[in-house]
Amino acid sequence: MLYGAIEAGGTKMVCAVGDENGKILERISIPTKTTEETMPDIIAYFKDKDIKAIGLACFGPIDLNKASDTYGYITATPKTAWINFDIVGCLKKAFNIPIGFDTDVNGSLLGEATWGCAKGLTDAIYITIGTGIGAGIMSGGKLLHGMLHPEAGHILMRRYPEDGYQGKCPFHKDCFEGLAAGPAIEERWGQKAIDLADKKEVWELESKYIAQAIFNYILTLSPRKIILGGGVMHQEQLFPMIRKKVLEMNAGYIKTKELDNIEEYIVPASLDDNQGIMGAIKLAMEAEMSFIKG
Repeated sequence: MLYGAIEAGGTKMVCAVGDENGKILERISIPTKTTEETMPDIIAYFKDKDIKAIGLACFGPIDLNKASDTYGYITATPKTAWINFDIVGCLKKAFNIPIGFDTDVNGSLLGEATWGCAKGLTDAIYITIGTGIGAGIMSGGKLLHGMLHPEAGHILMRRYPEDGYQGKCPFHKDCFEGLAAGPAIEERWGQKAIDLADKKEVWELESKYIAQAIFNYILTLSPRKIILGGGVMHQEQLFPMIRKKVLEMNAGYIKTKELDNIEEYIVPASLDDNQGIMGAIKLAMEAEMSFIKG
């Protein structure tokens, strides 16, 4: 059985066809331009595919409340061409099939929970640290939505004394994203993160902010696994630094087997950067199942 999958990002839309085992059979990447330019290309790609449903893991903020008049909309996004765009409605109009819809980071977590390193767990977090920072959260076996959906990349941070950088986020300055996302690294140090790999002071500060955020998530969400993805986390030297700092911040307060085995608790994404599109396949599968059940 074939399913359509869309990983909708601010830079590109990855569209794919996959099967019920999460296998990606084909894919394309479409630049994220305006809605008028981008959506026809997405629709054209899927038109001749014998797919049973489409899963959409989307940048946001988005409206996930099915009782809302704007369910399926991208809402107050910084991508101005997409503000208040009914992306689910657009797909439904083009394809008379079920559409699964969630955030891009929840999609990545769903991929990891279905086929990756969080398989079998009911409580886990996927954090992406790249151009922006976001977190997908699974609690009690369900992806967390609530009032809107988690915007955990914008938790407010305690700034370190050695850091005189004001923060990149236009809303909060010194939130997690404002201090630790890729654009903040570049603006603070005057070079892209990829060109700073051998600068120990860069990653010492970065690991402090990431560890601080993770420790807050541990205290509030009590996950059984924390998965780190995104372009910044390709700097693999960060992982031991983050783990060490999390344990220092904990100071022996929380005592669990997970923290005793922290190398298996705070881990990199495990699906070769396919977790988002694989999660979108799973969203499509769940949408089809809900449709069958009525």
